[in-house]
Formats: sequence, C-alpha cells, structure tokens
Amino acid sequence: MQLLVVGGTGTVGRQIVRRALDQGHQVRCMVRSPRKAAFLTEWGCELTRGDLLEPASLDYALEGQEALIDAATARATDPGSAYDIDWTGKQNLFAAARRAGVRRVVFLSLLGAAQHPQVPLMEIKSCTEQWLAASDLEYTILQGVAFMQGLISQFAIPVLESQTVWVSGSPTPLAYMNTQDVARFAVAALERPETVRRSFPVVGPRPWTTGEITQLCERLTGKDARVVRVPPALLQAMQSVANFFEPSVNVAERLAFAAVTGGGAALDAPMEESYAAFGLDPAETTTVEDYLKEYYDTILKRLREMEADLDKDAKKKLPF
Repeated sequence: MQLLVVGGTGTVGRQIVRRALDQGHQVRCMVRSPRKAAFLTEWGCELTRGDLLEPASLDYALEGQEALIDAATARATDPGSAYDIDWTGKQNLFAAARRAGVRRVVFLSLLGAAQHPQVPLMEIKSCTEQWLAASDLEYTILQGVAFMQGLISQFAIPVLESQTVWVSGSPTPLAYMNTQDVARFAVAALERPETVRRSFPVVGPRPWTTGEITQLCERLTGKDARVVRVPPALLQAMQSVANFFEPSVNVAERLAFAAVTGGGAALDAPMEESYAAFGLDPAETTTVEDYLKEYYDTILKRLREMEADLDKDAKKKLPF
C-alpha cells in the first residue's frame, strides 16, 4: 500500500514505519522537522513536512495515499494543551483524509479511555473513538496500555545505578507491550478486512505491578532497589498548582494521568480475539521478563567490556 504514517518519529511510530517497510509497503511520513527525521529516509521512507494544526499541509501529505496510520500524540515537552494536537489536530487529519479519499485509517488509542473522562488525554481518545464510529471511514482502533520501553528509564536504569525508583498511587497492574509488537498489529490491520470498523485491545501477555517490576530488576542485576512511593494527594496538589500557569497546562494534563496508572484497577484485557482477527501468533509477543533480560544482558556486557578496556589502559601505564 501507499501508506502515510503520522507520528513516525515517536516511540511506537518509528516501529510502525520499520514494520511497514519490512512488509513491503511504500511509506510516507509526515513530520514537523524533516532534519530530525533523517533516519527515516535512511530506512527508505519518503518525508513530507506537515503539522496537524496546518490543514493545507495535511492535504499535501495525504495526496496519492491509500491508508493512514495515526500514531501521533502530544508530548510532555510540547507547549500548550493536548487538546490542540490530540483533538483539533486529529479532526483536521481525518477531515483531510476524507477529502483525499483515504478511507482506511488505523488509530492508536488507550484501553478504557471512556472510563476516565476526568483525565484529558483519556477523554480525547474516547471522543475520537466515538467520532470514528460515527464516520464513514474504514477504521481500526488499537487500544493500548503502556510500552515496555518506559520501564527502562523508570525502573531498569535506577535499579542498575542504585538510584531512587519513584512510583505513585496504588500498585496498579499494567499489561506492558513492546512497541515492536504494537507495530505488528498496526501494520497487520491494513490487510485484515475483519478488523475494519472495529476496536481491539492491544496489550502485553500479563499485567505487572511496580513492585513486581522492581523485584524483577533486582533479580536481573543482583542489586537492591530504593523505592519511594508518592502519595496521590501530592500529585493532585502538583496538578492544581500547574493549572494556574498557562505554560504548564500540558504538565497538568500529564499529572492527571496518574489517576489512571495509580488507581489500583488492573489495566489489562483478554487478547485471544485480537490475535485471531489480526492473524498473529501470541507466542511471538515479547514478555517483560525477556525484554528486561535482553536489556540488562546488553548493558552489563558493554560495561564489562569498558572495564576490560580500562584495565588494559591501566596496565600500559605500569613501569614494568
């Protein structure tokens, strides 16, 4: 297919691009800064400069395309509100898709979005799902939870370097999924008519609490973790303060998300129907154990090599 990927420089977006190319699709990526996306052209992508808040650039990006995968979302470092990109921007994108005659759309959403209307990003995702359901687009909605890549900065590195592991709220079990596996579902949807105009959970093999993740990191590194739990009331106070300042509005919206990840109710769903509809093998899905073990094996091997190199340099300086 002639495929446009929006959000191709993001954590999951780049994996979708890589998977689509490997599957033989002709991929175009719409990016705000082509210079920062040079790696995509090296992979074989066509780049087009565009912005979700600039409708004319969307018309240009969608010209000649057959399908659209939307993996874009507001980042914590973006100025302004998530409503700008995740609502106004997506309305612009879908309107442009209809003008261009691109009916096939894959949209990345969040599991249980409708259950958390008080959380801006969840409310936006829920409303977008409803909008797609009422449209004439041939959509597939993937409802994810959390990416394994986030475990590296929150747990893996702090435990390895004897730093503090910060967690919040109640020990909410999350069914983490590798972004490469999310990409498998996103790209497979393009060739599976049984996924059209349907929503599917796309989550990992089993949910994990912060305590279980920490213990796994301790076992893999042989080190003890220092864990500090942040009371939910403190996060609420931080959100209230952030709301007073316009430049901090995105920060406040992200803090509000703690109500989801720290609420105590497991974020998980059965996946049998999803694997069947997309024609994928669950045995090929990465587990948290394998993901963190591979990470630590790679890092620890590199550290040993660096130590060996340092020892060689030290021996060279000996006077005998």
